[in-house]
Amino acid sequence: MSRTIISTVHAPAAIGTYSQAVKVGNTVYLSGQIALDPQTMQLKDTIEAQIVQVFENLKAVCEAAGGSLQDMAKLNIFLTDLSHFALVNEIMARYFSQPYPARAAVGVASLPRGALVEMDGILELA
Repeated sequence: MSRTIISTVHAPAAIGTYSQAVKVGNTVYLSGQIALDPQTMQLKDTIEAQIVQVFENLKAVCEAAGGSLQDMAKLNIFLTDLSHFALVNEIMARYFSQPYPARAAVGVASLPRGALVEMDGILELA
C-alpha cells in the first residue's frame, strides 16, 4: 500500500523529523499538534487559546488530507495539567458533533516548547 505525505501551510511546519500527517490507504495518521500559530510559529499564551489553536491546526491538516475533523476515528490529548480537561471538553464541542471519535486524555510532565496541550489523531476517509 502506498504512503502519501500530507502537508499544509495552514498548520505549523514540522519542528523535527516528522511529517504533519501520513496517509496509508484510507487512513490518515496525524502527528501531534501543539498551539503554534502557523504564520508566526509562536506558541499561544493561555490554555484556552492553546486548545483552540491545536484544534485549528488539526482541522487544517485534516482538510489537507481530504477530510475533516468529523472523519477523526481516534483523538489523543496530552495535557500538562489534567485540571484543564473540562475546558478541553467544552472547546472540543465547538469542533465535533456526534458521533464523537474514540479518545484518550493523558497527563504528561512536559510538552515541546513548553506547550500546555498537544493532540494527535487518526482519520478514516471514505
